Amino acid sequence: MRVLITGFDPFGKEKINPSFEAVKRLPDKILDVEIIKLEIPTVFYKSIETLRSKMCEIQPEIVICTGQAGGRSAISVERIAINIDDARIEDNEGNKPEDKPIFFDGENAYFSNLPIKKIVKGIKEIGIPAEISNSAGTFVCNHLLYGLMYYIQRDFKKAIGGFIHVPYLPEQVLEKNNTPSMSLDNIVEALEKAIEVSITEYRK
Repeated sequence: MRVLITGFDPFGKEKINPSFEAVKRLPDKILDVEIIKLEIPTVFYKSIETLRSKMCEIQPEIVICTGQAGGRSAISVERIAINIDDARIEDNEGNKPEDKPIFFDGENAYFSNLPIKKIVKGIKEIGIPAEISNSAGTFVCNHLLYGLMYYIQRDFKKAIGGFIHVPYLPEQVLEKNNTPSMSLDNIVEALEKAIEVSITEYRK
């Protein structure tokens, strides 16, 4: 059994991305399951292809993608991805799609098939704020979640997958007054719990 967990590279004006900073710190095994870590480019379509290529290579049973959600105060476990790209800012290669479908042959939306409520419960039980989110936005995070679920439905039918947004790190909000943040240790702990819960549920 294998778990693939991903985080994004920095984007916008940020020098770090808390998602991949946390992913890098995760152990290589959780519940005796191999944890494979992957950095994803914050680029429309290239992000999906990077993920799909790794999935084809390692055939994971569980895929958890993570990303930065500046302004959120809790670990946000995403419920749904919608088939639209509508960027407020450019991605890391200057793309800024507006009102464009991600896949013309895809559904209007796909739901995560991770045990999202159990993940949120597990994270809260270790004292870290967590919530279910019903919007992953319309930038590259939603784009990647949509691509993940599109390919799970089409090519990786035995896999489960989803997306978790994490807050800014404290050092990212020094010049952003009244913007929430979360320590890297807490983010790492929350992602580890999300993986544990997902493995446990998958094995049932």
